[in-house]
Amino acid sequence: MLVRRGRPPGEGLWSVPGGRVEPGEDDAAAVVRELREETGLDVAPGALAGSVDRPGPGGAVYEIHDYEARVVGGVLHAGDDAAEARWVTEAELRELPLTEGLVEALESWGLLGP
Repeated sequence: MLVRRGRPPGEGLWSVPGGRVEPGEDDAAAVVRELREETGLDVAPGALAGSVDRPGPGGAVYEIHDYEARVVGGVLHAGDDAAEARWVTEAELRELPLTEGLVEALESWGLLGP
C-alpha cells in the first residue's frame, strides 16, 4: 500500500505512509496513529521491516523505521498529508514516481525482488 505525498518533502511522489513519533509515543503507537491519519486504515503493527536515514530540509537527517502491519479495520482513503492512497502490485510500484531510495530500501529488506 502506498500514498502519494500531498506536502513536502516529496510532494507528488509515492511512498509508504509514515510520519513523526510524537513525544511520549512509542513506535507501535505511531504506526497505528499515522496509518489511521494517512490512510483511514486501522492496523496491528508488526515487526520492524527496516531502517534508513534520509536527508531533510536545512541539513536535517530523518531516521526512518518502517514496520510491517496487518489491516484490522477501516476503509482505505487518502487523509492528512496524503493526496492519494492505494494498494499496488510490485510491478505497479516500480512504474510510479517514488520517493528517492524507496525501491532500494524495500529490496535490501527483502520486501521486493531485485
